[in-house]
Amino acid sequence: MRVLIYGNSGSGKSTRAQALAAQHDLVHLDLDTLVWEPGQIAVPRPADAVRADLDAFIARESRWVIEGCYGEWVAHASAHCTQLVFLDPGLEACLANNRRRPWEPHKYASKAEQDAMLPVLEEWVAGYYTRDDDWSHVAHLRIYEAHPGAKERIT
Repeated sequence: MRVLIYGNSGSGKSTRAQALAAQHDLVHLDLDTLVWEPGQIAVPRPADAVRADLDAFIARESRWVIEGCYGEWVAHASAHCTQLVFLDPGLEACLANNRRRPWEPHKYASKAEQDAMLPVLEEWVAGYYTRDDDWSHVAHLRIYEAHPGAKERIT
């Protein structure tokens, strides 16, 4: 089983991925851990380093769940998944989930630092439906529509 879960921030990717990992004994990879420089906020790693680490994970692990919002990396990993899951619950659900999000120590040094970034995150989440970059709704929809294998879109 190799499941790839993607969608907007706050769509439920981490919750679903953690549950699947526990239920099916899968190795869980949050793409945030590959995309961003450790210990820094919103500082991206070089694309070649992200690709190398993602390819190494896919080659090393036979049973996994990968989750993230990064369209270019979702598209890259989609060729290796047995199930593609596009979480698309809508803007209000994503905003509400982000407001309830517990502290993520792998991303922020403190809960206060995470909370201080919430307005920036909310603006980015809202832009998901109007942007046309790799991390947008339109890009995610293209990945879903192009995927030839098993897939599910949850609205």
